[in-house]
Amino acid sequence: MAARPCSRLVAPLLGRAVGRRPALASGLRPSRAAACAAARALHNVPPRRDKPGKYARTDSDVEIEYPDEHDLPPSKPVRGLPGQYVKPTLASFSLDGNVGLVTGGARGLGLVIAQGMVYSGADLALVDMNKEEAEKQTKLLMEAFTKENPNAERVPKVTAHYADVSDPASVDACIADVIAEHGKIDNLVTSAGFTENFEAINYPIDRMRKLWAVNVDGTYLFATSVARHLMERKSPGSMVMIGSMSGAIVNVPQPQA
Repeated sequence: MAARPCSRLVAPLLGRAVGRRPALASGLRPSRAAACAAARALHNVPPRRDKPGKYARTDSDVEIEYPDEHDLPPSKPVRGLPGQYVKPTLASFSLDGNVGLVTGGARGLGLVIAQGMVYSGADLALVDMNKEEAEKQTKLLMEAFTKENPNAERVPKVTAHYADVSDPASVDACIADVIAEHGKIDNLVTSAGFTENFEAINYPIDRMRKLWAVNVDGTYLFATSVARHLMERKSPGSMVMIGSMSGAIVNVPQPQA
């Protein structure tokens, strides 16, 4: 940024300062040197004692045990009518004729996103490492849809698929399986991911590599595979990659923060 003349910086300050003092004798005005000296004095302030981030820290006494995969409670599709303000605007988000793929779709945020895509008219491939849970949620999702839309002209096709998102061969096999079932993929949501509560400075390197492989490599592998498919079809599409606020802030009291 270009430097501005000192007089331009201090003119407003001098104006306010002069207004609070007795009027100067006619013809007497502060010199430019005096004005610059005043500006330097005004800007020569002591450093703040409370610096940003001073109070951001991890409480090492807090221990959070992350449940085993099989101990996680199953998720359920949202039930009940979505409300009077949803249906009038849903047409603008229509996915009629599209095929969506959601990784990590058997529970949590991935499952809710999958339900939203189905309610918007898309056929859906529900992808998860736990295929048994994915098959269960596929069935529940269709039951919820048919119950709340008994007069629907078309019932979306929803299928369950297995993938280890960190394994390129598994991802390629999953993509091929989805295309074999649905004929194409138009919309991708990468929701598969996990975290473990190891202390940040002592995070085991093997677990860090696994964390990276699932959360980062898994997103990359699915995104590039679907992108190649879209380019081969010369067709537009969309991708939504789910992340975490922990990538931007210190999530105290999580030990890994």
